[in-house]
Amino acid sequence: MAGGQERILRRRIKSVQSTRKITKAMELIAASQISRSQARIVANRPYRNGMRRIIVEAAKADPAGAAKLLAMPEHVESAIVLVLTGDRGLSGAYNSSAMRAGERLVRKLEGEGSAVRLYSVGKKAGAFYRFRGIDVAEGFVGMSDRPTFDDARRIAATVAAPFIAGEAQLVLLVSTRFLSAATQSVELEQLLPLSLPALPDDGTPTALKGYTEFEPEVEQLLITLAPKALESEIFSALLEGAASFHISQQRAMAAATDNADELGQNLSRIMNRARQDSITTEIMEIVGGAEALRSRK
Repeated sequence: MAGGQERILRRRIKSVQSTRKITKAMELIAASQISRSQARIVANRPYRNGMRRIIVEAAKADPAGAAKLLAMPEHVESAIVLVLTGDRGLSGAYNSSAMRAGERLVRKLEGEGSAVRLYSVGKKAGAFYRFRGIDVAEGFVGMSDRPTFDDARRIAATVAAPFIAGEAQLVLLVSTRFLSAATQSVELEQLLPLSLPALPDDGTPTALKGYTEFEPEVEQLLITLAPKALESEIFSALLEGAASFHISQQRAMAAATDNADELGQNLSRIMNRARQDSITTEIMEIVGGAEALRSRK
């Protein structure tokens, strides 16, 4: 084998080995973040479920008073879409699935005659939508890995302001929901007007026992609770998105590590085979030369 080709193969093998070290390290880092992200989801679940239960009970107590915040408008002239993605890539289809679902939703609403104002969470979403000619009203970055409740409060205040001012009649959320360690899916959720959520089937009571009296009135109570409920839903989506991101990245990096191992083995096999062929050729040339000398004598 020519020396130049051998050097090329050695350089490629070394590059593959270096890449494997990086992907393996990223796989271990992502795996270490999964359990913590899941623990945060579990810790937040009682607050989220409690907030949902209060909204349901208040709506049941006074449906007429709750209609202003819970009723779906007949015609949506303007809508707000919030898309949650990650700040980093190398996570399989995590970012692309949510971004494409958000793009389809925007196109659908615009096709129905609604003006759409898009907000995004994560660096990847901003670049994706700018490339496709979709304006992003505001993008939030630096909060996808370790979101805090202050992050959720800031996002909620931003997306709720046009709704409160009457500039938008609908606020929708596109995010990746964490169903289990093996299953994550992109889902669409209506944030405003508040939708009556399905209460969890975890053995907890689905209704308050006995007589319930609300103070202040249900309508005023829901006006006070609506921002809190919106913050709770966005925070839950941020937590589930972070857990989904780490799981997706761990899987993607594990697959990349396996591919690097396979590619390194294949390159080593090619180089060894070529070296064996080169050695065999050289031996045959030596033997042929010796035979030629012997025949001359």
